[in-house]
Amino acid sequence: MKIMRKIVALAGAAAMALSLAACGGDANTTASAPASGSTSSSASKELKKVTFMLAWVPDTNHIGVYVAKNKGYFKDAGLDVDIIAVGQAGAEHAVSTGQADFALSNLTNAASYSLKGAGIIQTLQVQQKPSAVWCSLASNTAIKSPKDFDGKTFATFGSNESDAVIRRMIQADGGKGEFDKVTVGTNTFQTLSSGQADFGGFYATWEGVQAEMYGPKLNCFTEPDYGVPGNADGIGIITSEKKIKEDPDTVRAFTQAAQKGYEYAYQNPDEAAQILVDDAGDDTLKLDFVKRSMQVITEGQYWGDPAKIKDGSFVLGTNDFDGVQKYLDFIAEADAFTDASDNVVKQAPKVSDVSTNEFLGK
Repeated sequence: MKIMRKIVALAGAAAMALSLAACGGDANTTASAPASGSTSSSASKELKKVTFMLAWVPDTNHIGVYVAKNKGYFKDAGLDVDIIAVGQAGAEHAVSTGQADFALSNLTNAASYSLKGAGIIQTLQVQQKPSAVWCSLASNTAIKSPKDFDGKTFATFGSNESDAVIRRMIQADGGKGEFDKVTVGTNTFQTLSSGQADFGGFYATWEGVQAEMYGPKLNCFTEPDYGVPGNADGIGIITSEKKIKEDPDTVRAFTQAAQKGYEYAYQNPDEAAQILVDDAGDDTLKLDFVKRSMQVITEGQYWGDPAKIKDGSFVLGTNDFDGVQKYLDFIAEADAFTDASDNVVKQAPKVSDVSTNEFLGK
């Protein structure tokens, strides 16, 4: 059975949420349109072809890669990058098996897959703090804080990890941590609106924007405010141990060009939003929506403190070993990690074993 960790589950809901707002679109059929930074057929022969797989539909988590392609950063690094739709088995599986050279994922996924025997390494972490939020519809006045999730129904994608998070949040707010569950149908918004569930998981930088702009309005609570330690959302770029061993130069070239793309997007969010809308080949992306998502990211400093990035005291893309390790240890304590045989693993993987900063530019 395909592994469904939080980033996959919540992002799947995000994709459907945007479709609800913008109409149409399918993550498995999305293809990237040629970007202005792509090469001609003659020039491409001189460049090394590599593939980057989306984690779901194109969104602002991927935006630095689109900017890097559009601005020619990959070309300057000697690479011809093909941005491809997510495979049925997921981006992590594709990277692990060599079907894709790079992909968007997160450190929790990399750690989880390492327990299944997949050799995945994250080389760049763009998101530096959690963006996951756990919400009810604002119209549901019975829920005023996480303790009110007690006895209610959780719209879930089946992740033990999410169960552990919700339980901790409820208990930290004075509740028992007991709730029912229902598997999300078409999307989390629809599951809540239909009355099948009372609360579910979203991302503040994507579905939170959807709710703000298009509705339905949400009442949301963040993990750090209710006892969940560390950073659950260390979103970034992964590659395989095999790729690093056999072709470290390409890994370095891709990582640093993508890093440059994210840096540009962080400094020029409106222009980056336009690039994503123009180049992603996904007609569900609306410019005002993507601009607002980037505004939330920049105002919330989700990719790091811009002042520290400017003065060099923080390098955008740095993997957060300590913050993510605290979260992984919490997940392990909740028996939410399993191996390839679905046996519970008590010891959390080490973040330092599934990520590296050695390929980043300084």
